[in-house]
Amino acid sequence: MMERMNRRSVPLPILLFSALLRAASPGYAQDNAAQARPAGPADNAARVGEAAPPPAVIRVAAVGDIMMGTTFPEEILPPEDGATLFRAAMPLLSGHDIVFGNLEGPLTDVEKSPKCPTHRRKGRPCFAFRTPPRYVERLRAAGFNALNVANNHSLDFGMEGLDNTLAALDNAGIRAVGGERVAVFTEAGKRIAVAGFSYSLLTRYVHPLRDLDRAREIVAGLKAENDVVVVSFHGGAEGVAALRVADSEEEFLGEKRGNVVRFARAAVDAGADLVLGHGPHVPRALEIYRGKLIAYSLGNFATYSMFNLKEESGISYVLQAELSPETGEVVRFRTPSVALRDLGIPRPDPSGRAEKLLRRLSEEFLAGEPDADARRELLFRLWE
Repeated sequence: MMERMNRRSVPLPILLFSALLRAASPGYAQDNAAQARPAGPADNAARVGEAAPPPAVIRVAAVGDIMMGTTFPEEILPPEDGATLFRAAMPLLSGHDIVFGNLEGPLTDVEKSPKCPTHRRKGRPCFAFRTPPRYVERLRAAGFNALNVANNHSLDFGMEGLDNTLAALDNAGIRAVGGERVAVFTEAGKRIAVAGFSYSLLTRYVHPLRDLDRAREIVAGLKAENDVVVVSFHGGAEGVAALRVADSEEEFLGEKRGNVVRFARAAVDAGADLVLGHGPHVPRALEIYRGKLIAYSLGNFATYSMFNLKEESGISYVLQAELSPETGEVVRFRTPSVALRDLGIPRPDPSGRAEKLLRRLSEEFLAGEPDADARRELLFRLWE
């Protein structure tokens, strides 16, 4: 009590005088100057041991064919109306700037299919898919922000069905990819374009895969307006017999489906930085061509009930690629495996079956190249 009373009894003029003397002292001034000045080399020297921030990259997650169930010719939809369809695989998609997939069929309620007026066509089963438009919410919740519509199923219910699909994607904030619908993103300070090509019927929403000269023009034009260009293509034969990609024209059921090796490399020559293939419904080889990553087929991803999922058709992967914002070259990439279970629901596959297959197919594909050793070394060095 006495000590507190003595402190309160110090006259105010004495306190002010003491404060002025302290502020005028050299030591006090130096301490405050050190706090106020920006950090210099001497200060930064103490931080040498700290880890430098990682360089900026553009992160892309890409998957193959998505068909979330159909209401044609009868209703076959996944459990819980699709609410859990992507749940198990979502961790493989999260944390990426662009999450891409191939939307294999329209989001529409159009009643009749001009493609399949009957269940059989030319003596074979006719497949037309019609997914309820409300399922766009399943895609949005899974993290997809770019979906390809340049494929052979987008017109299963005519142009009206495709228009319904585009409207559903637009309303959900998901960018459609195909023809004149170029998805544009800005990441790491760079403008990124994602464009879609296909062998299928040419419309305003399909760029041509089989016309290489025109494809080069389109890609070069996109590169002139954007820093990074991602090319999606739908092409190649289908099924387990089509596992091995080759530099040759491919056909399936009498339909010409392009030389996807020539197309992909022509796209890179014209300015593409990443090329994503789909359509064969099985995984195919990957290669790095002129520093740019090409995935020749991403396989099936979520294909509920209507697809053959036997053998290699029932395993897939998520391509997780990191690109340099400055050059577009692949910095590193991963291919975590997925297995399609319970009629086509994607689930992570700890056994890594798809990745083992991819590595074997990629090594076989590169074996025929004149610079096979160097290209193989680069591919597997960046493949984590």
